[in-house]
Order: sequence, then C-alpha cells, then structure tokens
Amino acid sequence: MRSGIHPISRPVVFRDRASGFQLLTHSTIDARQTVEWEDGATYPVVDVEISSASHPFYTGTSRVLDTAGRVERFERRYGRTAPIRH
Repeated sequence: MRSGIHPISRPVVFRDRASGFQLLTHSTIDARQTVEWEDGATYPVVDVEISSASHPFYTGTSRVLDTAGRVERFERRYGRTAPIRH
C-alpha cells in the first residue's frame, strides 16, 4: 500500500440531535466541535439528524399512511386516465 494517501482514522463521537444518543466510534470525518466523553477524554463530535435511537423503524413508532385516501385525492385532482382492471 502507498503511504500518505489514506485518511487518518480517529475516535469520533456521533451525537443524535433528536434523542441525545451518543456513540463513540472510529471515523475519518473532520469535526470542529468537541465533547467530553464518559472516560474524561475530549473527542471531536458530529451531530446527526437521525440514528437508531430516534428512527421510527428501530423505535417502533412508525406511522401508518393512508394510501387509499391519497389515491382518491390524486384521482379527484388529476382524473383517471387508464381503465380500471380487476
């Protein structure tokens, strides 16, 4: 392998802005903010919008979509162009 071409991997904290969940892992991402971790050391922190702690799939708080109502609203607005097949 050639030296000097690979990014440096270092410990980084990813923090979920919605739930406050934090995860310390290795990453090559550059972060300007820092946070003090549970071990007393200071690590760069990256704020993310969603993680497994706040995603509806993992938390079980998914919403049921009204697809029938959406189809009917679309047909009222734009009409039906194709015949109905049963």
